[in-house]
Amino acid sequence: MRIDIITVSPELIKSPFEFSIIKRAIDKNLAEVHFHDLRKYALNDYGKIDDYQFGGGAGMVLMVEPIDKCISKLKSERTYDEIIYMTPDAPTLTQQTANTLSLNENIIILCGHYKGVDQRVRDLFITKEISIGDYVLSGGELGAAVLCDSIIRLIPGVLGDETSALTDSFQDDLLSPPVYTRPSEYKDLKVPEVLLSGNFPKIEEWRNEQAFERTKKIRPDLLED
Repeated sequence: MRIDIITVSPELIKSPFEFSIIKRAIDKNLAEVHFHDLRKYALNDYGKIDDYQFGGGAGMVLMVEPIDKCISKLKSERTYDEIIYMTPDAPTLTQQTANTLSLNENIIILCGHYKGVDQRVRDLFITKEISIGDYVLSGGELGAAVLCDSIIRLIPGVLGDETSALTDSFQDDLLSPPVYTRPSEYKDLKVPEVLLSGNFPKIEEWRNEQAFERTKKIRPDLLED
């Protein structure tokens, strides 16, 4: 998989890709991540990429021309499955969305900034819009990093045990059950006996029950359907 990230602040987003699971995926050539500084496509030598919004109001807007230049250059080099815009006024990222995107070969992620992008960018280029929550950040870079992490970890060969991702929260619209490791007792708190029993059908039954009860208590909205 190749991911191209268009950003006003490439240095802000690079560090999450230099550690842990994402770095291992890149080192194993299972994923490529490329960063594109939007200012390299600026309209003048001063790096102009934004302007005041028509109709007045506070905040600057990213202009359509620099983004057009960058996306058009990338599209001239390869075909993209999705061009994604990270913005708070979009559907919220879900595990199902990450699952689907992990099957793609090439995607572009455009990071919003300031008051956002000229609407014509969204009309002309964007195929999917994603938010990571009902709140506003200074830019889309952190959201893009979250999206990439959720996608890349699902690529076959990235995780040591590929079945691990299948038991994550939200994969079956339930939260994960509680997990334990050694010691079996700590400060008078004991690991549930069933997990020590070696009876794997019973263990699976317990985990399913716990997943349902945790979801019912913490995220009942997931059970509404």
